[in-house]
Amino acid sequence: MRKTTGTLFALLALVTLILQGCYSFSGASLPQHLHTVAVPLFDDTTQAGIAQFRDSITRSLINKIESQSTLTVEADPARADTVLKGVIISYSDEPSQLGSATERAVTNRITIVLKADFDDQVEHTKLFSQTFVGFADYQAGNYAAQQKAIQSAYNIATEDLFNRMISNW
Repeated sequence: MRKTTGTLFALLALVTLILQGCYSFSGASLPQHLHTVAVPLFDDTTQAGIAQFRDSITRSLINKIESQSTLTVEADPARADTVLKGVIISYSDEPSQLGSATERAVTNRITIVLKADFDDQVEHTKLFSQTFVGFADYQAGNYAAQQKAIQSAYNIATEDLFNRMISNW
């Protein structure tokens, strides 16, 4: 019985390793005629003073596109097959958990909402227009943790946006 279990485990592990290389998100369901994408700097309509994250969010998306898709980033939107325009439409930093003794915030939650329009400039169609939400909690009063939560929140939103972009979910 023990030898059979070990053999079965080894066989299952081998099949898993073989199948692992068979699946990829690279260019999952982008139309065949799309090869380049322009990603202009995200706008910020929040009035929350987080304009400094516009560049980080835009750069994060460009890095994902370059490393995880078949698209090539084009600097000039007029020459790109597709254009991904984005806007930071909401930012909040609010208490998410209150302490029972003090009724003060123990943790706060950062929430960032991005809106993105992905346009096919070859066939003049909108591939999608959608909002993406990222959030992360941090210990109240900890500035370093707050900055890390902001980065984590926009990473979640940009990851969802990127997945939508390349896989048409």
